[in-house]
Amino acid sequence: MIKCSDFPQDRSWASAKSSTESDLQFMRSSIICRRITVHVNPSPLQDSPRLSNSLPPALHSAADTSLRPPLLCFKPQLFTAKLNYILFATSIMTLLELIKDAAVNSKSLDLHSDYPVVLNPDPILPNLKSELKDESSSYSIKPLSGWKISQTDTEIIEINKKFAEELTTKVKGTKDLKKSKFIVCLVSYLENIREKVGVSVEIGDSSGSGHCKILINKLGSFMGKDVAGLILDGCVSLEIWELVEALIVNGLIVNSCYANLVAKLVEKKRSDLICLCCKHAFDLGSSEIFTILRYFLSPSKDAHNSMAYVKKEWENQATLAIEKASDSNLKQKNSLVAKEASILFMMAYDGFSAPELCLHYLIASPNINNAMLSPAFNKLNGKELLNLIRYLAKWVKKYERFPQAGPCPKASSVLGLKACDWIPKLEDVVKCLGVVLDENFSSLVLHPQFHEELRSIEGLVSSLTAEAKTCYMMTVVTDKLKIDGTK
Repeated sequence: MIKCSDFPQDRSWASAKSSTESDLQFMRSSIICRRITVHVNPSPLQDSPRLSNSLPPALHSAADTSLRPPLLCFKPQLFTAKLNYILFATSIMTLLELIKDAAVNSKSLDLHSDYPVVLNPDPILPNLKSELKDESSSYSIKPLSGWKISQTDTEIIEINKKFAEELTTKVKGTKDLKKSKFIVCLVSYLENIREKVGVSVEIGDSSGSGHCKILINKLGSFMGKDVAGLILDGCVSLEIWELVEALIVNGLIVNSCYANLVAKLVEKKRSDLICLCCKHAFDLGSSEIFTILRYFLSPSKDAHNSMAYVKKEWENQATLAIEKASDSNLKQKNSLVAKEASILFMMAYDGFSAPELCLHYLIASPNINNAMLSPAFNKLNGKELLNLIRYLAKWVKKYERFPQAGPCPKASSVLGLKACDWIPKLEDVVKCLGVVLDENFSSLVLHPQFHEELRSIEGLVSSLTAEAKTCYMMTVVTDKLKIDGTK
């Protein structure tokens, strides 16, 4: 007779980590037991061929007609948990094997794409035709024929491939690479593309870096991403900063290149180019953000010269905003925009040091979110964290003092005040302050040097909160009056 003791009754999760052989044996027994539970009826066992076929030979002789379902103590929940664990462990091991194989058999990342440039779709799409004879077919994916890129794109791709091979050998030997030869080589490459595309460019000094910068601005979209990365490496090594600026501004740098670029710019103390990275990079990692934060929050003496250049740019923009606001010849709408912008520039410039003015670009960047800021803020030391809190406290104080200040997007497009787009909004400041408090709460509580700053921020935030409640109530009343007026 089959007894309940013949089958495992209650196995803990600890025993679930036994060998594979015992796991499989347990699964076989459990499955057999479950079949018995489902198919056994009061009739003799031999009258149920389906059950008999499911039993292994070793159990056929032990089968007895007195077996009844009430004697079975199988637990389906335990079986399900056991099976889930085995499947989970198997999937984990499979994933680990895939990662291991990928690491061992990793291929070189230097392989170039067959289509390294953005293709022109205009001559391609009209020639695509369906291979299915029946156009009313219900297939969701329909094969197409007639794919052929234009002759111009083909020639540009060949130019990029040849130049990539040539530049790879030159950039690797940067010790022997000379600035003049590099620029001549780069101009020749861009001129070849210009001839294929048919773009006209004003020619000044056709061999200088200035002309090369103009060509990059005009023809950067035809430049392959792998080529752009090699050009960036060469320009950074040779310190051709105006070409580095052109590559950043035109969005020609692959995101993976920014980690090395930011480190190099910090090493070279190029604050102006770091600010450009904050403005134009779409995918800065937390390590790059941390590097930039540390550079601006605890700057070295050598970095102040380049930061002073950024401060001068802010000063020029603020002066221009004041001039626009006092210009009586402006239209009334533009004059109001100029006055709003002048208030914002006064807030952004007065009371902030040169490193803090550089920090505006990072805090105001729309490409940076809490998930990116959180790990970066968590790595800051005590001095850097205190400087960051003081910087954010200045902004809270400014917005508490000038509650009428707000975003002014028209100032950039209408009046040419480009820096107005990079003045941190109150939402940006509150977001950063919230991340700082979340990530460093224990440090802020335990260290007394933070307490005074936090108390001052608390008072300012309370004032802003009270004012926001009043404004909200007024908004509700205004909306109600508008609704009543339309009836």
